[in-house]
Amino acid sequence: MARSTPPHLADFSQLSLADTVALLGARKLPPVESWRPERTGDSAMEIRADGSWYHEGGRIDRPAMVRLFSTILRREPDGSHVLVTPAERLRIAVEDMPFRAVEMKSEGEGKARRLVFRLDTDDLVMAGGDHPLRFGGDPDHPDPRLHVRGAIGCGLQARIGRALYYELAEMALAEGGDPPALWSNGARFVLVDG
Repeated sequence: MARSTPPHLADFSQLSLADTVALLGARKLPPVESWRPERTGDSAMEIRADGSWYHEGGRIDRPAMVRLFSTILRREPDGSHVLVTPAERLRIAVEDMPFRAVEMKSEGEGKARRLVFRLDTDDLVMAGGDHPLRFGGDPDHPDPRLHVRGAIGCGLQARIGRALYYELAEMALAEGGDPPALWSNGARFVLVDG
């Protein structure tokens, strides 16, 4: 089944940064961090390393279902992932990271730059202090990721693919500096963090 894109993100590359910021502000997610249901179990679901979602071994091909489930996803302090509602908390297996950054919009330069990423769930995330970029400590094997939501350091993250990583690296190298770094929404991100 072909993936349908919501009309507001039909052509992310054509949206102005002001439009994307407006969309960011309009998105309301359930307060999953505050829900503490007593009933627990297993969802029989998994998110594979390529970002595809499965239930009982069958791929979930409806983008609207994936988007819905992604809004109730939470990472627990022990590193596990759950789908949580006020009534229950169900384990979900995550092979790598639950989200993929699939597109990026950049506006401005240096300290004035703002980077907005579109995730594979059509969520928008602006990199900054509340949504840091991390690249890993090994320059030969970068591990690029973006914090999406939840507590920094133990929340949900998006894998940044190779093509987007190279774009980010080019920006950082063009800015100069030692070590190479780039800015987004007032926060500085070093290409090799340790």
